Amino acid sequence: MSMRGKNMNLAFGLETIFDDAEFNVGDRDKVGIVGVNGAGKTTLFKVLLGKQELDSGFISTSNYIGYLPQEIVVEDENQTVWDYLRAGRPIKALENELGEIYTRLETEADEEELNKILRRMGKVQELLEYYDCYDAEDILFDLIDEMGIDVDLLERPMSELSGGQKSKMAFCQLLFSKSELLLLDEPTNHLDVSTKDYITRYLKNYNGMVLIISHDVDFLNQIINKTMLINKITHKIQMYDGDYTTYQKKYQEELRLREMTIVQQEKEIKTLEEFVLRAKQASQTNHALKRMGQERALRLEKKRAEMLTRLKTYKRVKMDIKPKREGAKIPLEVENLTFNYPDQPLLYKDLSFKINGGERFLVVGENGVGKSTLLKLIMNILEPNSGKIRYNDKTDIAYYAQELEQLDPEKTILQNVDGEKYTEWQLRGALSNFLFYEDDVNKKVKVLSPGEKARVALCKVLLQKANLLILDEPTNHLDPETQKVIGGNFNLFEGTIIVVSHNPSFVEQIGISRMLILPFGRIEEYSHELLEYYYELNTPDEEKY
Repeated sequence: MSMRGKNMNLAFGLETIFDDAEFNVGDRDKVGIVGVNGAGKTTLFKVLLGKQELDSGFISTSNYIGYLPQEIVVEDENQTVWDYLRAGRPIKALENELGEIYTRLETEADEEELNKILRRMGKVQELLEYYDCYDAEDILFDLIDEMGIDVDLLERPMSELSGGQKSKMAFCQLLFSKSELLLLDEPTNHLDVSTKDYITRYLKNYNGMVLIISHDVDFLNQIINKTMLINKITHKIQMYDGDYTTYQKKYQEELRLREMTIVQQEKEIKTLEEFVLRAKQASQTNHALKRMGQERALRLEKKRAEMLTRLKTYKRVKMDIKPKREGAKIPLEVENLTFNYPDQPLLYKDLSFKINGGERFLVVGENGVGKSTLLKLIMNILEPNSGKIRYNDKTDIAYYAQELEQLDPEKTILQNVDGEKYTEWQLRGALSNFLFYEDDVNKKVKVLSPGEKARVALCKVLLQKANLLILDEPTNHLDPETQKVIGGNFNLFEGTIIVVSHNPSFVEQIGISRMLILPFGRIEEYSHELLEYYYELNTPDEEKY
């Protein structure tokens, strides 16, 4: 089935999201959804999922929708991985309902009620057949195997998995769900390259509709055949045939033509304004000029109403991001570090390395090898089994965590980044470099999207003026254009950076010097080829190292 949106209108107070918007998506279309922050991308997903009602208009869509949100939330952390994956299809609930129906059939005497029960029984049986109730577990095991999920994880509770592993399980559950429509909101966050490659192939050939919000251009280009632009200026939805790169070229040409039209409109309006002004100033006896002036005034009013709106551009204020004091030659030293979580294998044994002042140090490795854990050990959030982490007395640390727990959701953006020695003007200037302008800064953090929260937290990190920054996946949730802006801010930073990142473009933008490869503890000089090599291998045999 195809999906159609027609005459869609939606506003939150004075903020318009959709204004008579329309779109059509074919039954096997793979669509990338694009638009600036606040345009309504995630809102569209909420409408499709029935979590947000339109003010007017409608969307015709499937009853079988699978959804992968930006932030993976596991309702029952004690649930085993196997039970979590199996819940992708509601077979168990349907079988239980069928059992209850059989019991009711034995006791029900009323003919009308009996017919109702029989109709429901037919629907449940139809659903069980749709979900391949007899072959579902074999289908799931094949999927687990194809995605490279370690079978030893299946009996472990979800609470013991890393963020990347949870994302992988959430994706596996989604692909198992047999949905006619998949909604993916920033799906490649936390995914290692091997899993990402498999999912890319799977989605490209998926027998259904796929709608993707993603900042990963390469991922989109390999999958999508259409691009949906939610336009924040017009509040319309525009569909483009082709991948993301094709859309960009077409859209940039549209913007160029739009600017030419605006310039021409401005000239025409200025000419009309000058004529109307001369007519007003003319003698009352010059009736011909007065009549022409009135006619031109009507044309001027019409021209102003037809005037196209320019994209709003903002001037950014240069940030003072020099650390408050110069760092040491060796700001941090890790010696013979050994750590494991309770009842789990060792993540590292006798891991040792030194960080040089001013360098950019990258930590890489497949999901679950302890990249984020290492940063938490450095930050004293976790205690090692043995070994030492030594900080020079001159070392000041600022930490960016994936979970963004350093933000207070009840405070505004401005309040969250506020420091003792900054004026409001300086804070607003800094926030402009993280794409927050004017009244944006007074929004409470709890109403922000994950990408907006990430930008607040990254701004806060730089404003601490520490000389050592610890960054855990700083570009998750950021679209490509925003990544370039944020990467530029950190490129100018004069201190030392330790970063966990799976984003090669960001890594190269900030200028990585060395790489620590986990779980093996090897340190290599940075090279693009080496980074691609480790990402692509994902789970290589140990003898290859």
